[in-house]
Amino acid sequence: KAKGTVTYEALGDGITFLTPPLEKETEITGPVAAKLFVSSSTTDADLFLVLRVFDPAGKEVVFQGKLDPKLSNEYRPYHTHDVEEPLKPGEIYELDVEILPTCIVVPPGYRIGLTVRGKDYEYGGEGESLSTFVNVMKGCGPFLHNDPQDRPAEKFGGKVTLHAGGDKGAYLLLPIIPSR
Repeated sequence: KAKGTVTYEALGDGITFLTPPLEKETEITGPVAAKLFVSSSTTDADLFLVLRVFDPAGKEVVFQGKLDPKLSNEYRPYHTHDVEEPLKPGEIYELDVEILPTCIVVPPGYRIGLTVRGKDYEYGGEGESLSTFVNVMKGCGPFLHNDPQDRPAEKFGGKVTLHAGGDKGAYLLLPIIPSR
């Protein structure tokens, strides 16, 4: 397998990987997970993975650390979030990432994308406002990860590098339902 890397600004929009246009209607129903190999230029990195769909013209179609071995399985890694484990800048770490289950039928000609980024996903179109929330909801609802005291740039900024190929078997696990 060919080896490769791609680097992005840690607090930026990240990188999007796309499938070729789908040849037939494809149903994705169930849990989704990813395995990534990452390194960071700083001692911490937040990763936000977004499963996306794009129409044939490229317009997005919107739709709704430490693993606990007893509660985890291949398609649903469970992180305990009870231990702080600082990164060593430049060292490569293997990550198991849960992406919430989904159910969508993607038409032929459309593409499936996976975006890996360092900040909350934000849809480029119109958002929804509710009188009870300060933030306009454009993808992540009202709960954002943008507090500078929680995520100081000197700790979470810098650059993140994704590694794949060779002994770095990165993947996206998608529950494809066979057509009848």
